[in-house]
Amino acid sequence: MFDTGMIQKIKKAGKAAVLTGAGISAESGVPTFRGQGGLWRQYRAEELATPEAFSRNPDLVWEWYCYRKDLISKVAPNPGHHALVKMERHFPEFTLITQNVDNLHRQAGSMKVLELHGNIRRNYCWECGKQYEDGEIQLGNKANKCKCGGYIRPGVVWFGETLAERILAEAFRASETCEVFFSIGTSAVVYPAAMLPLSAKQAGAVVIEINPAETALTPNADYFLRGASGEILPKILEEMGI
Repeated sequence: MFDTGMIQKIKKAGKAAVLTGAGISAESGVPTFRGQGGLWRQYRAEELATPEAFSRNPDLVWEWYCYRKDLISKVAPNPGHHALVKMERHFPEFTLITQNVDNLHRQAGSMKVLELHGNIRRNYCWECGKQYEDGEIQLGNKANKCKCGGYIRPGVVWFGETLAERILAEAFRASETCEVFFSIGTSAVVYPAAMLPLSAKQAGAVVIEINPAETALTPNADYFLRGASGEILPKILEEMGI
């Protein structure tokens, strides 16, 4: 089914890096919360996922994130997620970089995960930084307060905030040292994540894009595989003999 040269290059590689975006989560039924289908009450995601919105109305923003948490709790990892778990076990060095906050990669069993935009299952105090898991706080329509008196916010990166320097540095290091780089289900327009496959390409890696439609990355990818990750990744593993 696939180019034999591509399969051989994947099999010979000792270091692999993967970037996943909203596409792989959408295959599990996770809403994107953006565009026409992303309305919640009369608000758009862009109006709620900001530090300013939380500062103005912490209860409203917290209620929206609890709504998101509930929706995500009802979906499960799909064959694409599970295929990446098998892929991680195959490569001596493997790094999974994700733009998604839904925790599905970890739920599937992936171990080396760099969450560029955080994790919706985690929370922390906006004042002192104390970490809280969902089970330690109340979910609902009222924002929780930390023992220090500060409000507890979702552990995700909001619009206008910078990504964690350590995680971003690790992502670039993995991209610049890998031999094969997979870009899966991402539009390749959100920076700095969109730079990762280009950095891998510049460093000499084989770049493989898996997406239902072409993106800004497609002209620079060595291989473009059109389709859903849940269909393509298991077939790649099958041809690799995994």
